[in-house]
Amino acid sequence: MKKHNFSAGPAILPQSVKEKASQAAVDYNNSGLSLMEMSHRGKEFVEILNKAEKNVRTLLGVDDNYAVLFLTGGASTQFFMTAMNLANPNDNIAYVDTGAWSSKAIKEAKLFSNVNVIASSKEANYNYIPEIVPPSMTPKYMHLTSNNTIYGTQIKEWPDVTCPFVCDMSSDIFSRPLPLEKFGVIYAGAQKNVGPAGVSLVIIKKELLGKVERQLPTILNYQTHIDKGSSFNTPPVFPIYVTMLTLQWTIDNGGVSAMAKRNSEKSQLLYNEIDSNDLFVGTAQVSSRSNMNATFLLKDESLTDAFLEDCQAAGIVGIKGHRSVGGFRASMYNAMGLDSVQALVDVMNSFSKKHG
Repeated sequence: MKKHNFSAGPAILPQSVKEKASQAAVDYNNSGLSLMEMSHRGKEFVEILNKAEKNVRTLLGVDDNYAVLFLTGGASTQFFMTAMNLANPNDNIAYVDTGAWSSKAIKEAKLFSNVNVIASSKEANYNYIPEIVPPSMTPKYMHLTSNNTIYGTQIKEWPDVTCPFVCDMSSDIFSRPLPLEKFGVIYAGAQKNVGPAGVSLVIIKKELLGKVERQLPTILNYQTHIDKGSSFNTPPVFPIYVTMLTLQWTIDNGGVSAMAKRNSEKSQLLYNEIDSNDLFVGTAQVSSRSNMNATFLLKDESLTDAFLEDCQAAGIVGIKGHRSVGGFRASMYNAMGLDSVQALVDVMNSFSKKHG
């Protein structure tokens, strides 16, 4: 039976990518060696790293004013690296609080600079994206979390401000086109639309660096990684390879514009079912609903186990919601096909007929 993987992350990968990666794990390009055994300084991996960077630049239109880095430590490391590298202690930096991950970013940034939380939806358990009004002061940057996996919300319109954005795009990067000129830094953990866990992508405008007064630990200085081509220390070779394959798959399937159309069709199909099915209700406000992560509840919570059993019987996995919201969460990243969303909709429809 086909499995329909709705997990929030680590998440679904394209089938063709998994097949190529599995071969490389055993024997890369008929070399007799696993890619995981090869030197990160060797010609084979340098070519992979260069191709991964090229794919990022192709997909998002990233020019030479920006560096593209493949780092470790997850997005959680970027919570403090961004503030550490970009802002002095007395600088004002603006943060928009839209969920658990932005809250963690705020906590870390306070260690390094003067944080101003200019908008928040915490009072409503983060079920909407708050209005983002340009602050009266001119911040060094504005930090955003573009998509919130736990709460099922997503920024639809980018604020009109004069400062650069620093944006955590871990869960929706490469899912839609971006006005790149608005962004000073984009960072993303790989394990949603990019590749497997173990590598983080950072896209950073070079002109923002070298302006802080504090001394930076060598490995936490973005300039170190730019100078060393993401290989200051041993990079995560295999995750970067799978990332390169996934980004190439994205290019081969029409790029971010095609992904945006594909993701809109999937999310619309599911939200239409949530809104028309008498047993279910969405948790995010309609105007803030994410195309990546749909969160919803059963109006009668006593039916939860029965619904999960029906999902399991249909090959649907990873549908249980985060503990802070409850209910269900359907993550529909780039690699998921419309057929998988249809499978979930069919289960919801038949469940309604049995229990409605």
